Amino acid sequence: MFKSKKDTVYVVLAGIFITNAVVAELIGGKLIHVGSAVMSIGILPWPIVFISTDLINEYFGEKGVKRLSVITASLIAYCFVLLYAALKIPAVNGSNLVTDNQFTAVFGQSMWIIVGSITAFLVSQLIDVTIFHFVKNRTGDKMIWLRSTGSTVISQLFDSFIVLGIAFWMTGKMTTEVFILSAFTGYFVKLIIAILLTPLIYLGHYLIEKYIHSN
Repeated sequence: MFKSKKDTVYVVLAGIFITNAVVAELIGGKLIHVGSAVMSIGILPWPIVFISTDLINEYFGEKGVKRLSVITASLIAYCFVLLYAALKIPAVNGSNLVTDNQFTAVFGQSMWIIVGSITAFLVSQLIDVTIFHFVKNRTGDKMIWLRSTGSTVISQLFDSFIVLGIAFWMTGKMTTEVFILSAFTGYFVKLIIAILLTPLIYLGHYLIEKYIHSN
């Protein structure tokens, strides 16, 4: 089915990338407290997206990441179209069945959240791939951690502020003070998780190299 082992690697990484990105959007409506700040639970799958992004960057270049980012953003939009249609179709009434109110409470995200999520995703991915290759062009195959973590540090700062800014601050649902505190909190949580998962980047490189060059 695939012409080379690298084709298989790309499909597997793309599957991991898309699955985690879509799941992050679907569970993003749940907000949790981190200290005095508010954070979306949708942040949890994003470190896996970072790792798969860096591995795709490493083996398939900017075009590979940009193409996959556009496809993923389109699939996220498609999911929200289906959810919008599902919200409009009345549920069957009965004991122990999901009611319309319950379904709406979980999946009834506003259009501004959708716009914010997709915009933040595309902008952060573009920044990530640009910084990744800027660092790689100067360090070669060395210092994998620097280009991986460095690109995440900057791209996710934009991501955190864009999604909350469009979805909550611009719409008046958050004050400027709450918006800044929540954006920085989400950013630092993602950053800490990404740093802790850095060894997985090296593990991913090892496994891919071993698979590609195996007989």
